[in-house]
Amino acid sequence: MRSIWKGSVSFGLVSIPVKLYSATGGHDIRFHQVHEKDGGRIRFKRTCEVCGEVVAYSDIAKGYDAEDGRSAILTDEDLDALPVASGREIDVVEFVPADQVDPVLMDKTYYLEPDGKAAKPYALLREALGSTERMALVKVALRQRETLAVLRVRDQVIVLQTLLWPDEVRDPDFKVLDDDIDLRPQEVTMAESLVESLAADFDPTQFEDEYKIAMEQLVEAKLDGSDATELLRPDTAETGDDADVVDLVAALRASVEKAKGGKSSAASTPESDAEQAAEKAPAKKSTSRPAASAAKQPATRSPAKSAPKKPAAKKAPAKKAPAKKTAAKKTAAKRTAARKSA
Repeated sequence: MRSIWKGSVSFGLVSIPVKLYSATGGHDIRFHQVHEKDGGRIRFKRTCEVCGEVVAYSDIAKGYDAEDGRSAILTDEDLDALPVASGREIDVVEFVPADQVDPVLMDKTYYLEPDGKAAKPYALLREALGSTERMALVKVALRQRETLAVLRVRDQVIVLQTLLWPDEVRDPDFKVLDDDIDLRPQEVTMAESLVESLAADFDPTQFEDEYKIAMEQLVEAKLDGSDATELLRPDTAETGDDADVVDLVAALRASVEKAKGGKSSAASTPESDAEQAAEKAPAKKSTSRPAASAAKQPATRSPAKSAPKKPAAKKAPAKKAPAKKTAAKKTAAKRTAARKSA
């Protein structure tokens, strides 16, 4: 890795020279636009919509349009006159409890490496942050802009994580959450059982970017000129409408049973006994809960009751058939007698 910034962490009278490295990197496959007919590259020209001329980068300025219709042009000279922070110091403002920093404020992540002979004060700060379970709230100037950040410990490395400013976080405005929602105890119990049945230690290495892998296979197939139809996306399971999830207890119970099927040891755990007790609870209240009783009604009862009726329906026409034949014979006999008498 290449360091992108050099400076020092300063708290109290202690100064720790450090190097800054980007801790993350994207792995997206980059494409460019081409003409589908012949594969020619598509180029974009910076054309002025007033005079129609192609504008060079050196002649481009920044423009701002206000909501009231006014506009302004800012040149490089205007921007250079701004009070820009350009210091090389990570200034610790205070040490805050780690659980008080909302993860939604977290932005970009950087690794800090001790520079020169700063390994000892670096390790001292690392141990102090870890033992006190606090983060160092700091101010730092990156790319000529001062920003808030925190210093936290990840394994043996001090991580600098920039923060968004409070006004950059949008307020959620979901009026539906203001309504009183009635949650039945058995629903809460089954939801907790589902959480416990899927509980595990976090290990991100067991997951992979399936879309990226499929994209690489598709690109490789295209480069080789082979058929890529077998790489088409498989059909996904259809999601039901709202009517299918009205009974949350039934849906949660099915989810718990499915989760249990993937864990062989779930049947012998104390949690499973609690789940079975929770499953029996709705059955006692089924008479006063139409939705729960409807969900518990076995699907095999209705065919069993209607089975005897089908043979009875078939026998009825069979008995009437001889009656029709007898009537036909009597009619023919009457006609014969009439002819003879004539």
